[in-house]
Amino acid sequence: MAAAAAFLPPAPIFRPRTTTARHRASPICAAASDVPPPDAETDEGEAPRSGRKDRRRVVRIAWEKLVRWSRSWRSRNRSDVLETTRKVVVLGGGSFGTAMAAQVAAKKPDLEVAMLLRDDLVCRSINHRHVNSKYLSEYSLPENIVATTSASEALAGADFCFHAVPVQFSSSFLGSISTYVDPKLPFISLSKGLELNTLRTMSQIIPLALGNPRQPFIVLSGPSFAVELMEKLPTAMVVASKDKKLASAVQQLLASSNLRISTSSDVTGVEIAGALKNVLAIAAGIVEGMHLGNNCMAALVAQGCSEIRWLATKMGAKPTTLSGLSGSGDIMLTCFVNLSRNRNVGLRLGSGEKLDEILDSMNQVAEGVSTAGAVIALAQKYNVKLPVLTAVARIIDNELTPKRAVMELMNLPQTDPCIIAFLVDKIGHTF
Repeated sequence: MAAAAAFLPPAPIFRPRTTTARHRASPICAAASDVPPPDAETDEGEAPRSGRKDRRRVVRIAWEKLVRWSRSWRSRNRSDVLETTRKVVVLGGGSFGTAMAAQVAAKKPDLEVAMLLRDDLVCRSINHRHVNSKYLSEYSLPENIVATTSASEALAGADFCFHAVPVQFSSSFLGSISTYVDPKLPFISLSKGLELNTLRTMSQIIPLALGNPRQPFIVLSGPSFAVELMEKLPTAMVVASKDKKLASAVQQLLASSNLRISTSSDVTGVEIAGALKNVLAIAAGIVEGMHLGNNCMAALVAQGCSEIRWLATKMGAKPTTLSGLSGSGDIMLTCFVNLSRNRNVGLRLGSGEKLDEILDSMNQVAEGVSTAGAVIALAQKYNVKLPVLTAVARIIDNELTPKRAVMELMNLPQTDPCIIAFLVDKIGHTF
């Protein structure tokens, strides 16, 4: 080994590089040398405080500009809609119909708000005790709300009509009262879903049922629970109509210190998002009932949002609508909060209960149950594949167990979710 080492080249000698005058004069080096060690005391304690003051001033100015803009906009867009409105009618006495009746009635004490109901006992309760004895019975209603079972009495002289009847019963109900409806009476739809046999939305159902293709129509949607409206908690919703003036009028009618109303012209987007989110909420409830965890929940809702976007945009909806209040906002509320009827149906399905038992125990309609099959038929019409929503429809039809549905969904091709619909179509996956 010693002999071999004699033939090796001598090891290089490494010496630390000396700092030349040129390097010492470098501004970079000078700047680095000025940085104090972490434990050194500095005289610059005032600078951060000064910076905070500047930032606060910028934020304050930005907020003041926003407030001034808001006041200016309101003064320019003031309307006498509320002043000229004498009567509003609400069709249906469920939770949301009751909450909207209370919302409008509270804005103007001398405004007559008529509720058209089927139950005489509930009518007497509202008229004499100012309480809806069937829904939201723990809340008192404004005294200017009156209830009746007479369609002619309720609709006579109405300036606006809120439709709060479940979608599956709307056609027959509207047909029975059509003779009392003024052709120019604006209908504000609170109902979300698709008619099972025809795949129609409320914007199609109302004109057809009333026999008037020009019946003024507005849809009201967004993340909102009736109980929180009754509590007057801050809420934001959107009204959509092809008639901008009509949408603005309804905005002025409803907006208050606790209810913010935006306007849109995308009726299709608002309606389809409102219908499909109920089906997705059932899926979210199933995941919760099966205790599949937060990761699974997030993945499911993300996939469901994509499916809603695929179908809605194919039908002409605007992407901005789907990312707004009536889209993402309503989806988040319905999928993640226990107050959602559709989510609770899914929760109980995921826990092993039978659908018939669940529905028999409910006193309100979960629109997602009847909408699920209609959504899939609509998707076939527009040639769009919806894995998650299809799985929900098959579970509801008792053709697939929740556990099997999860296995099928997890075995989908692991690829870009944006193109999964087309891959499912090509490889022929069924659920």
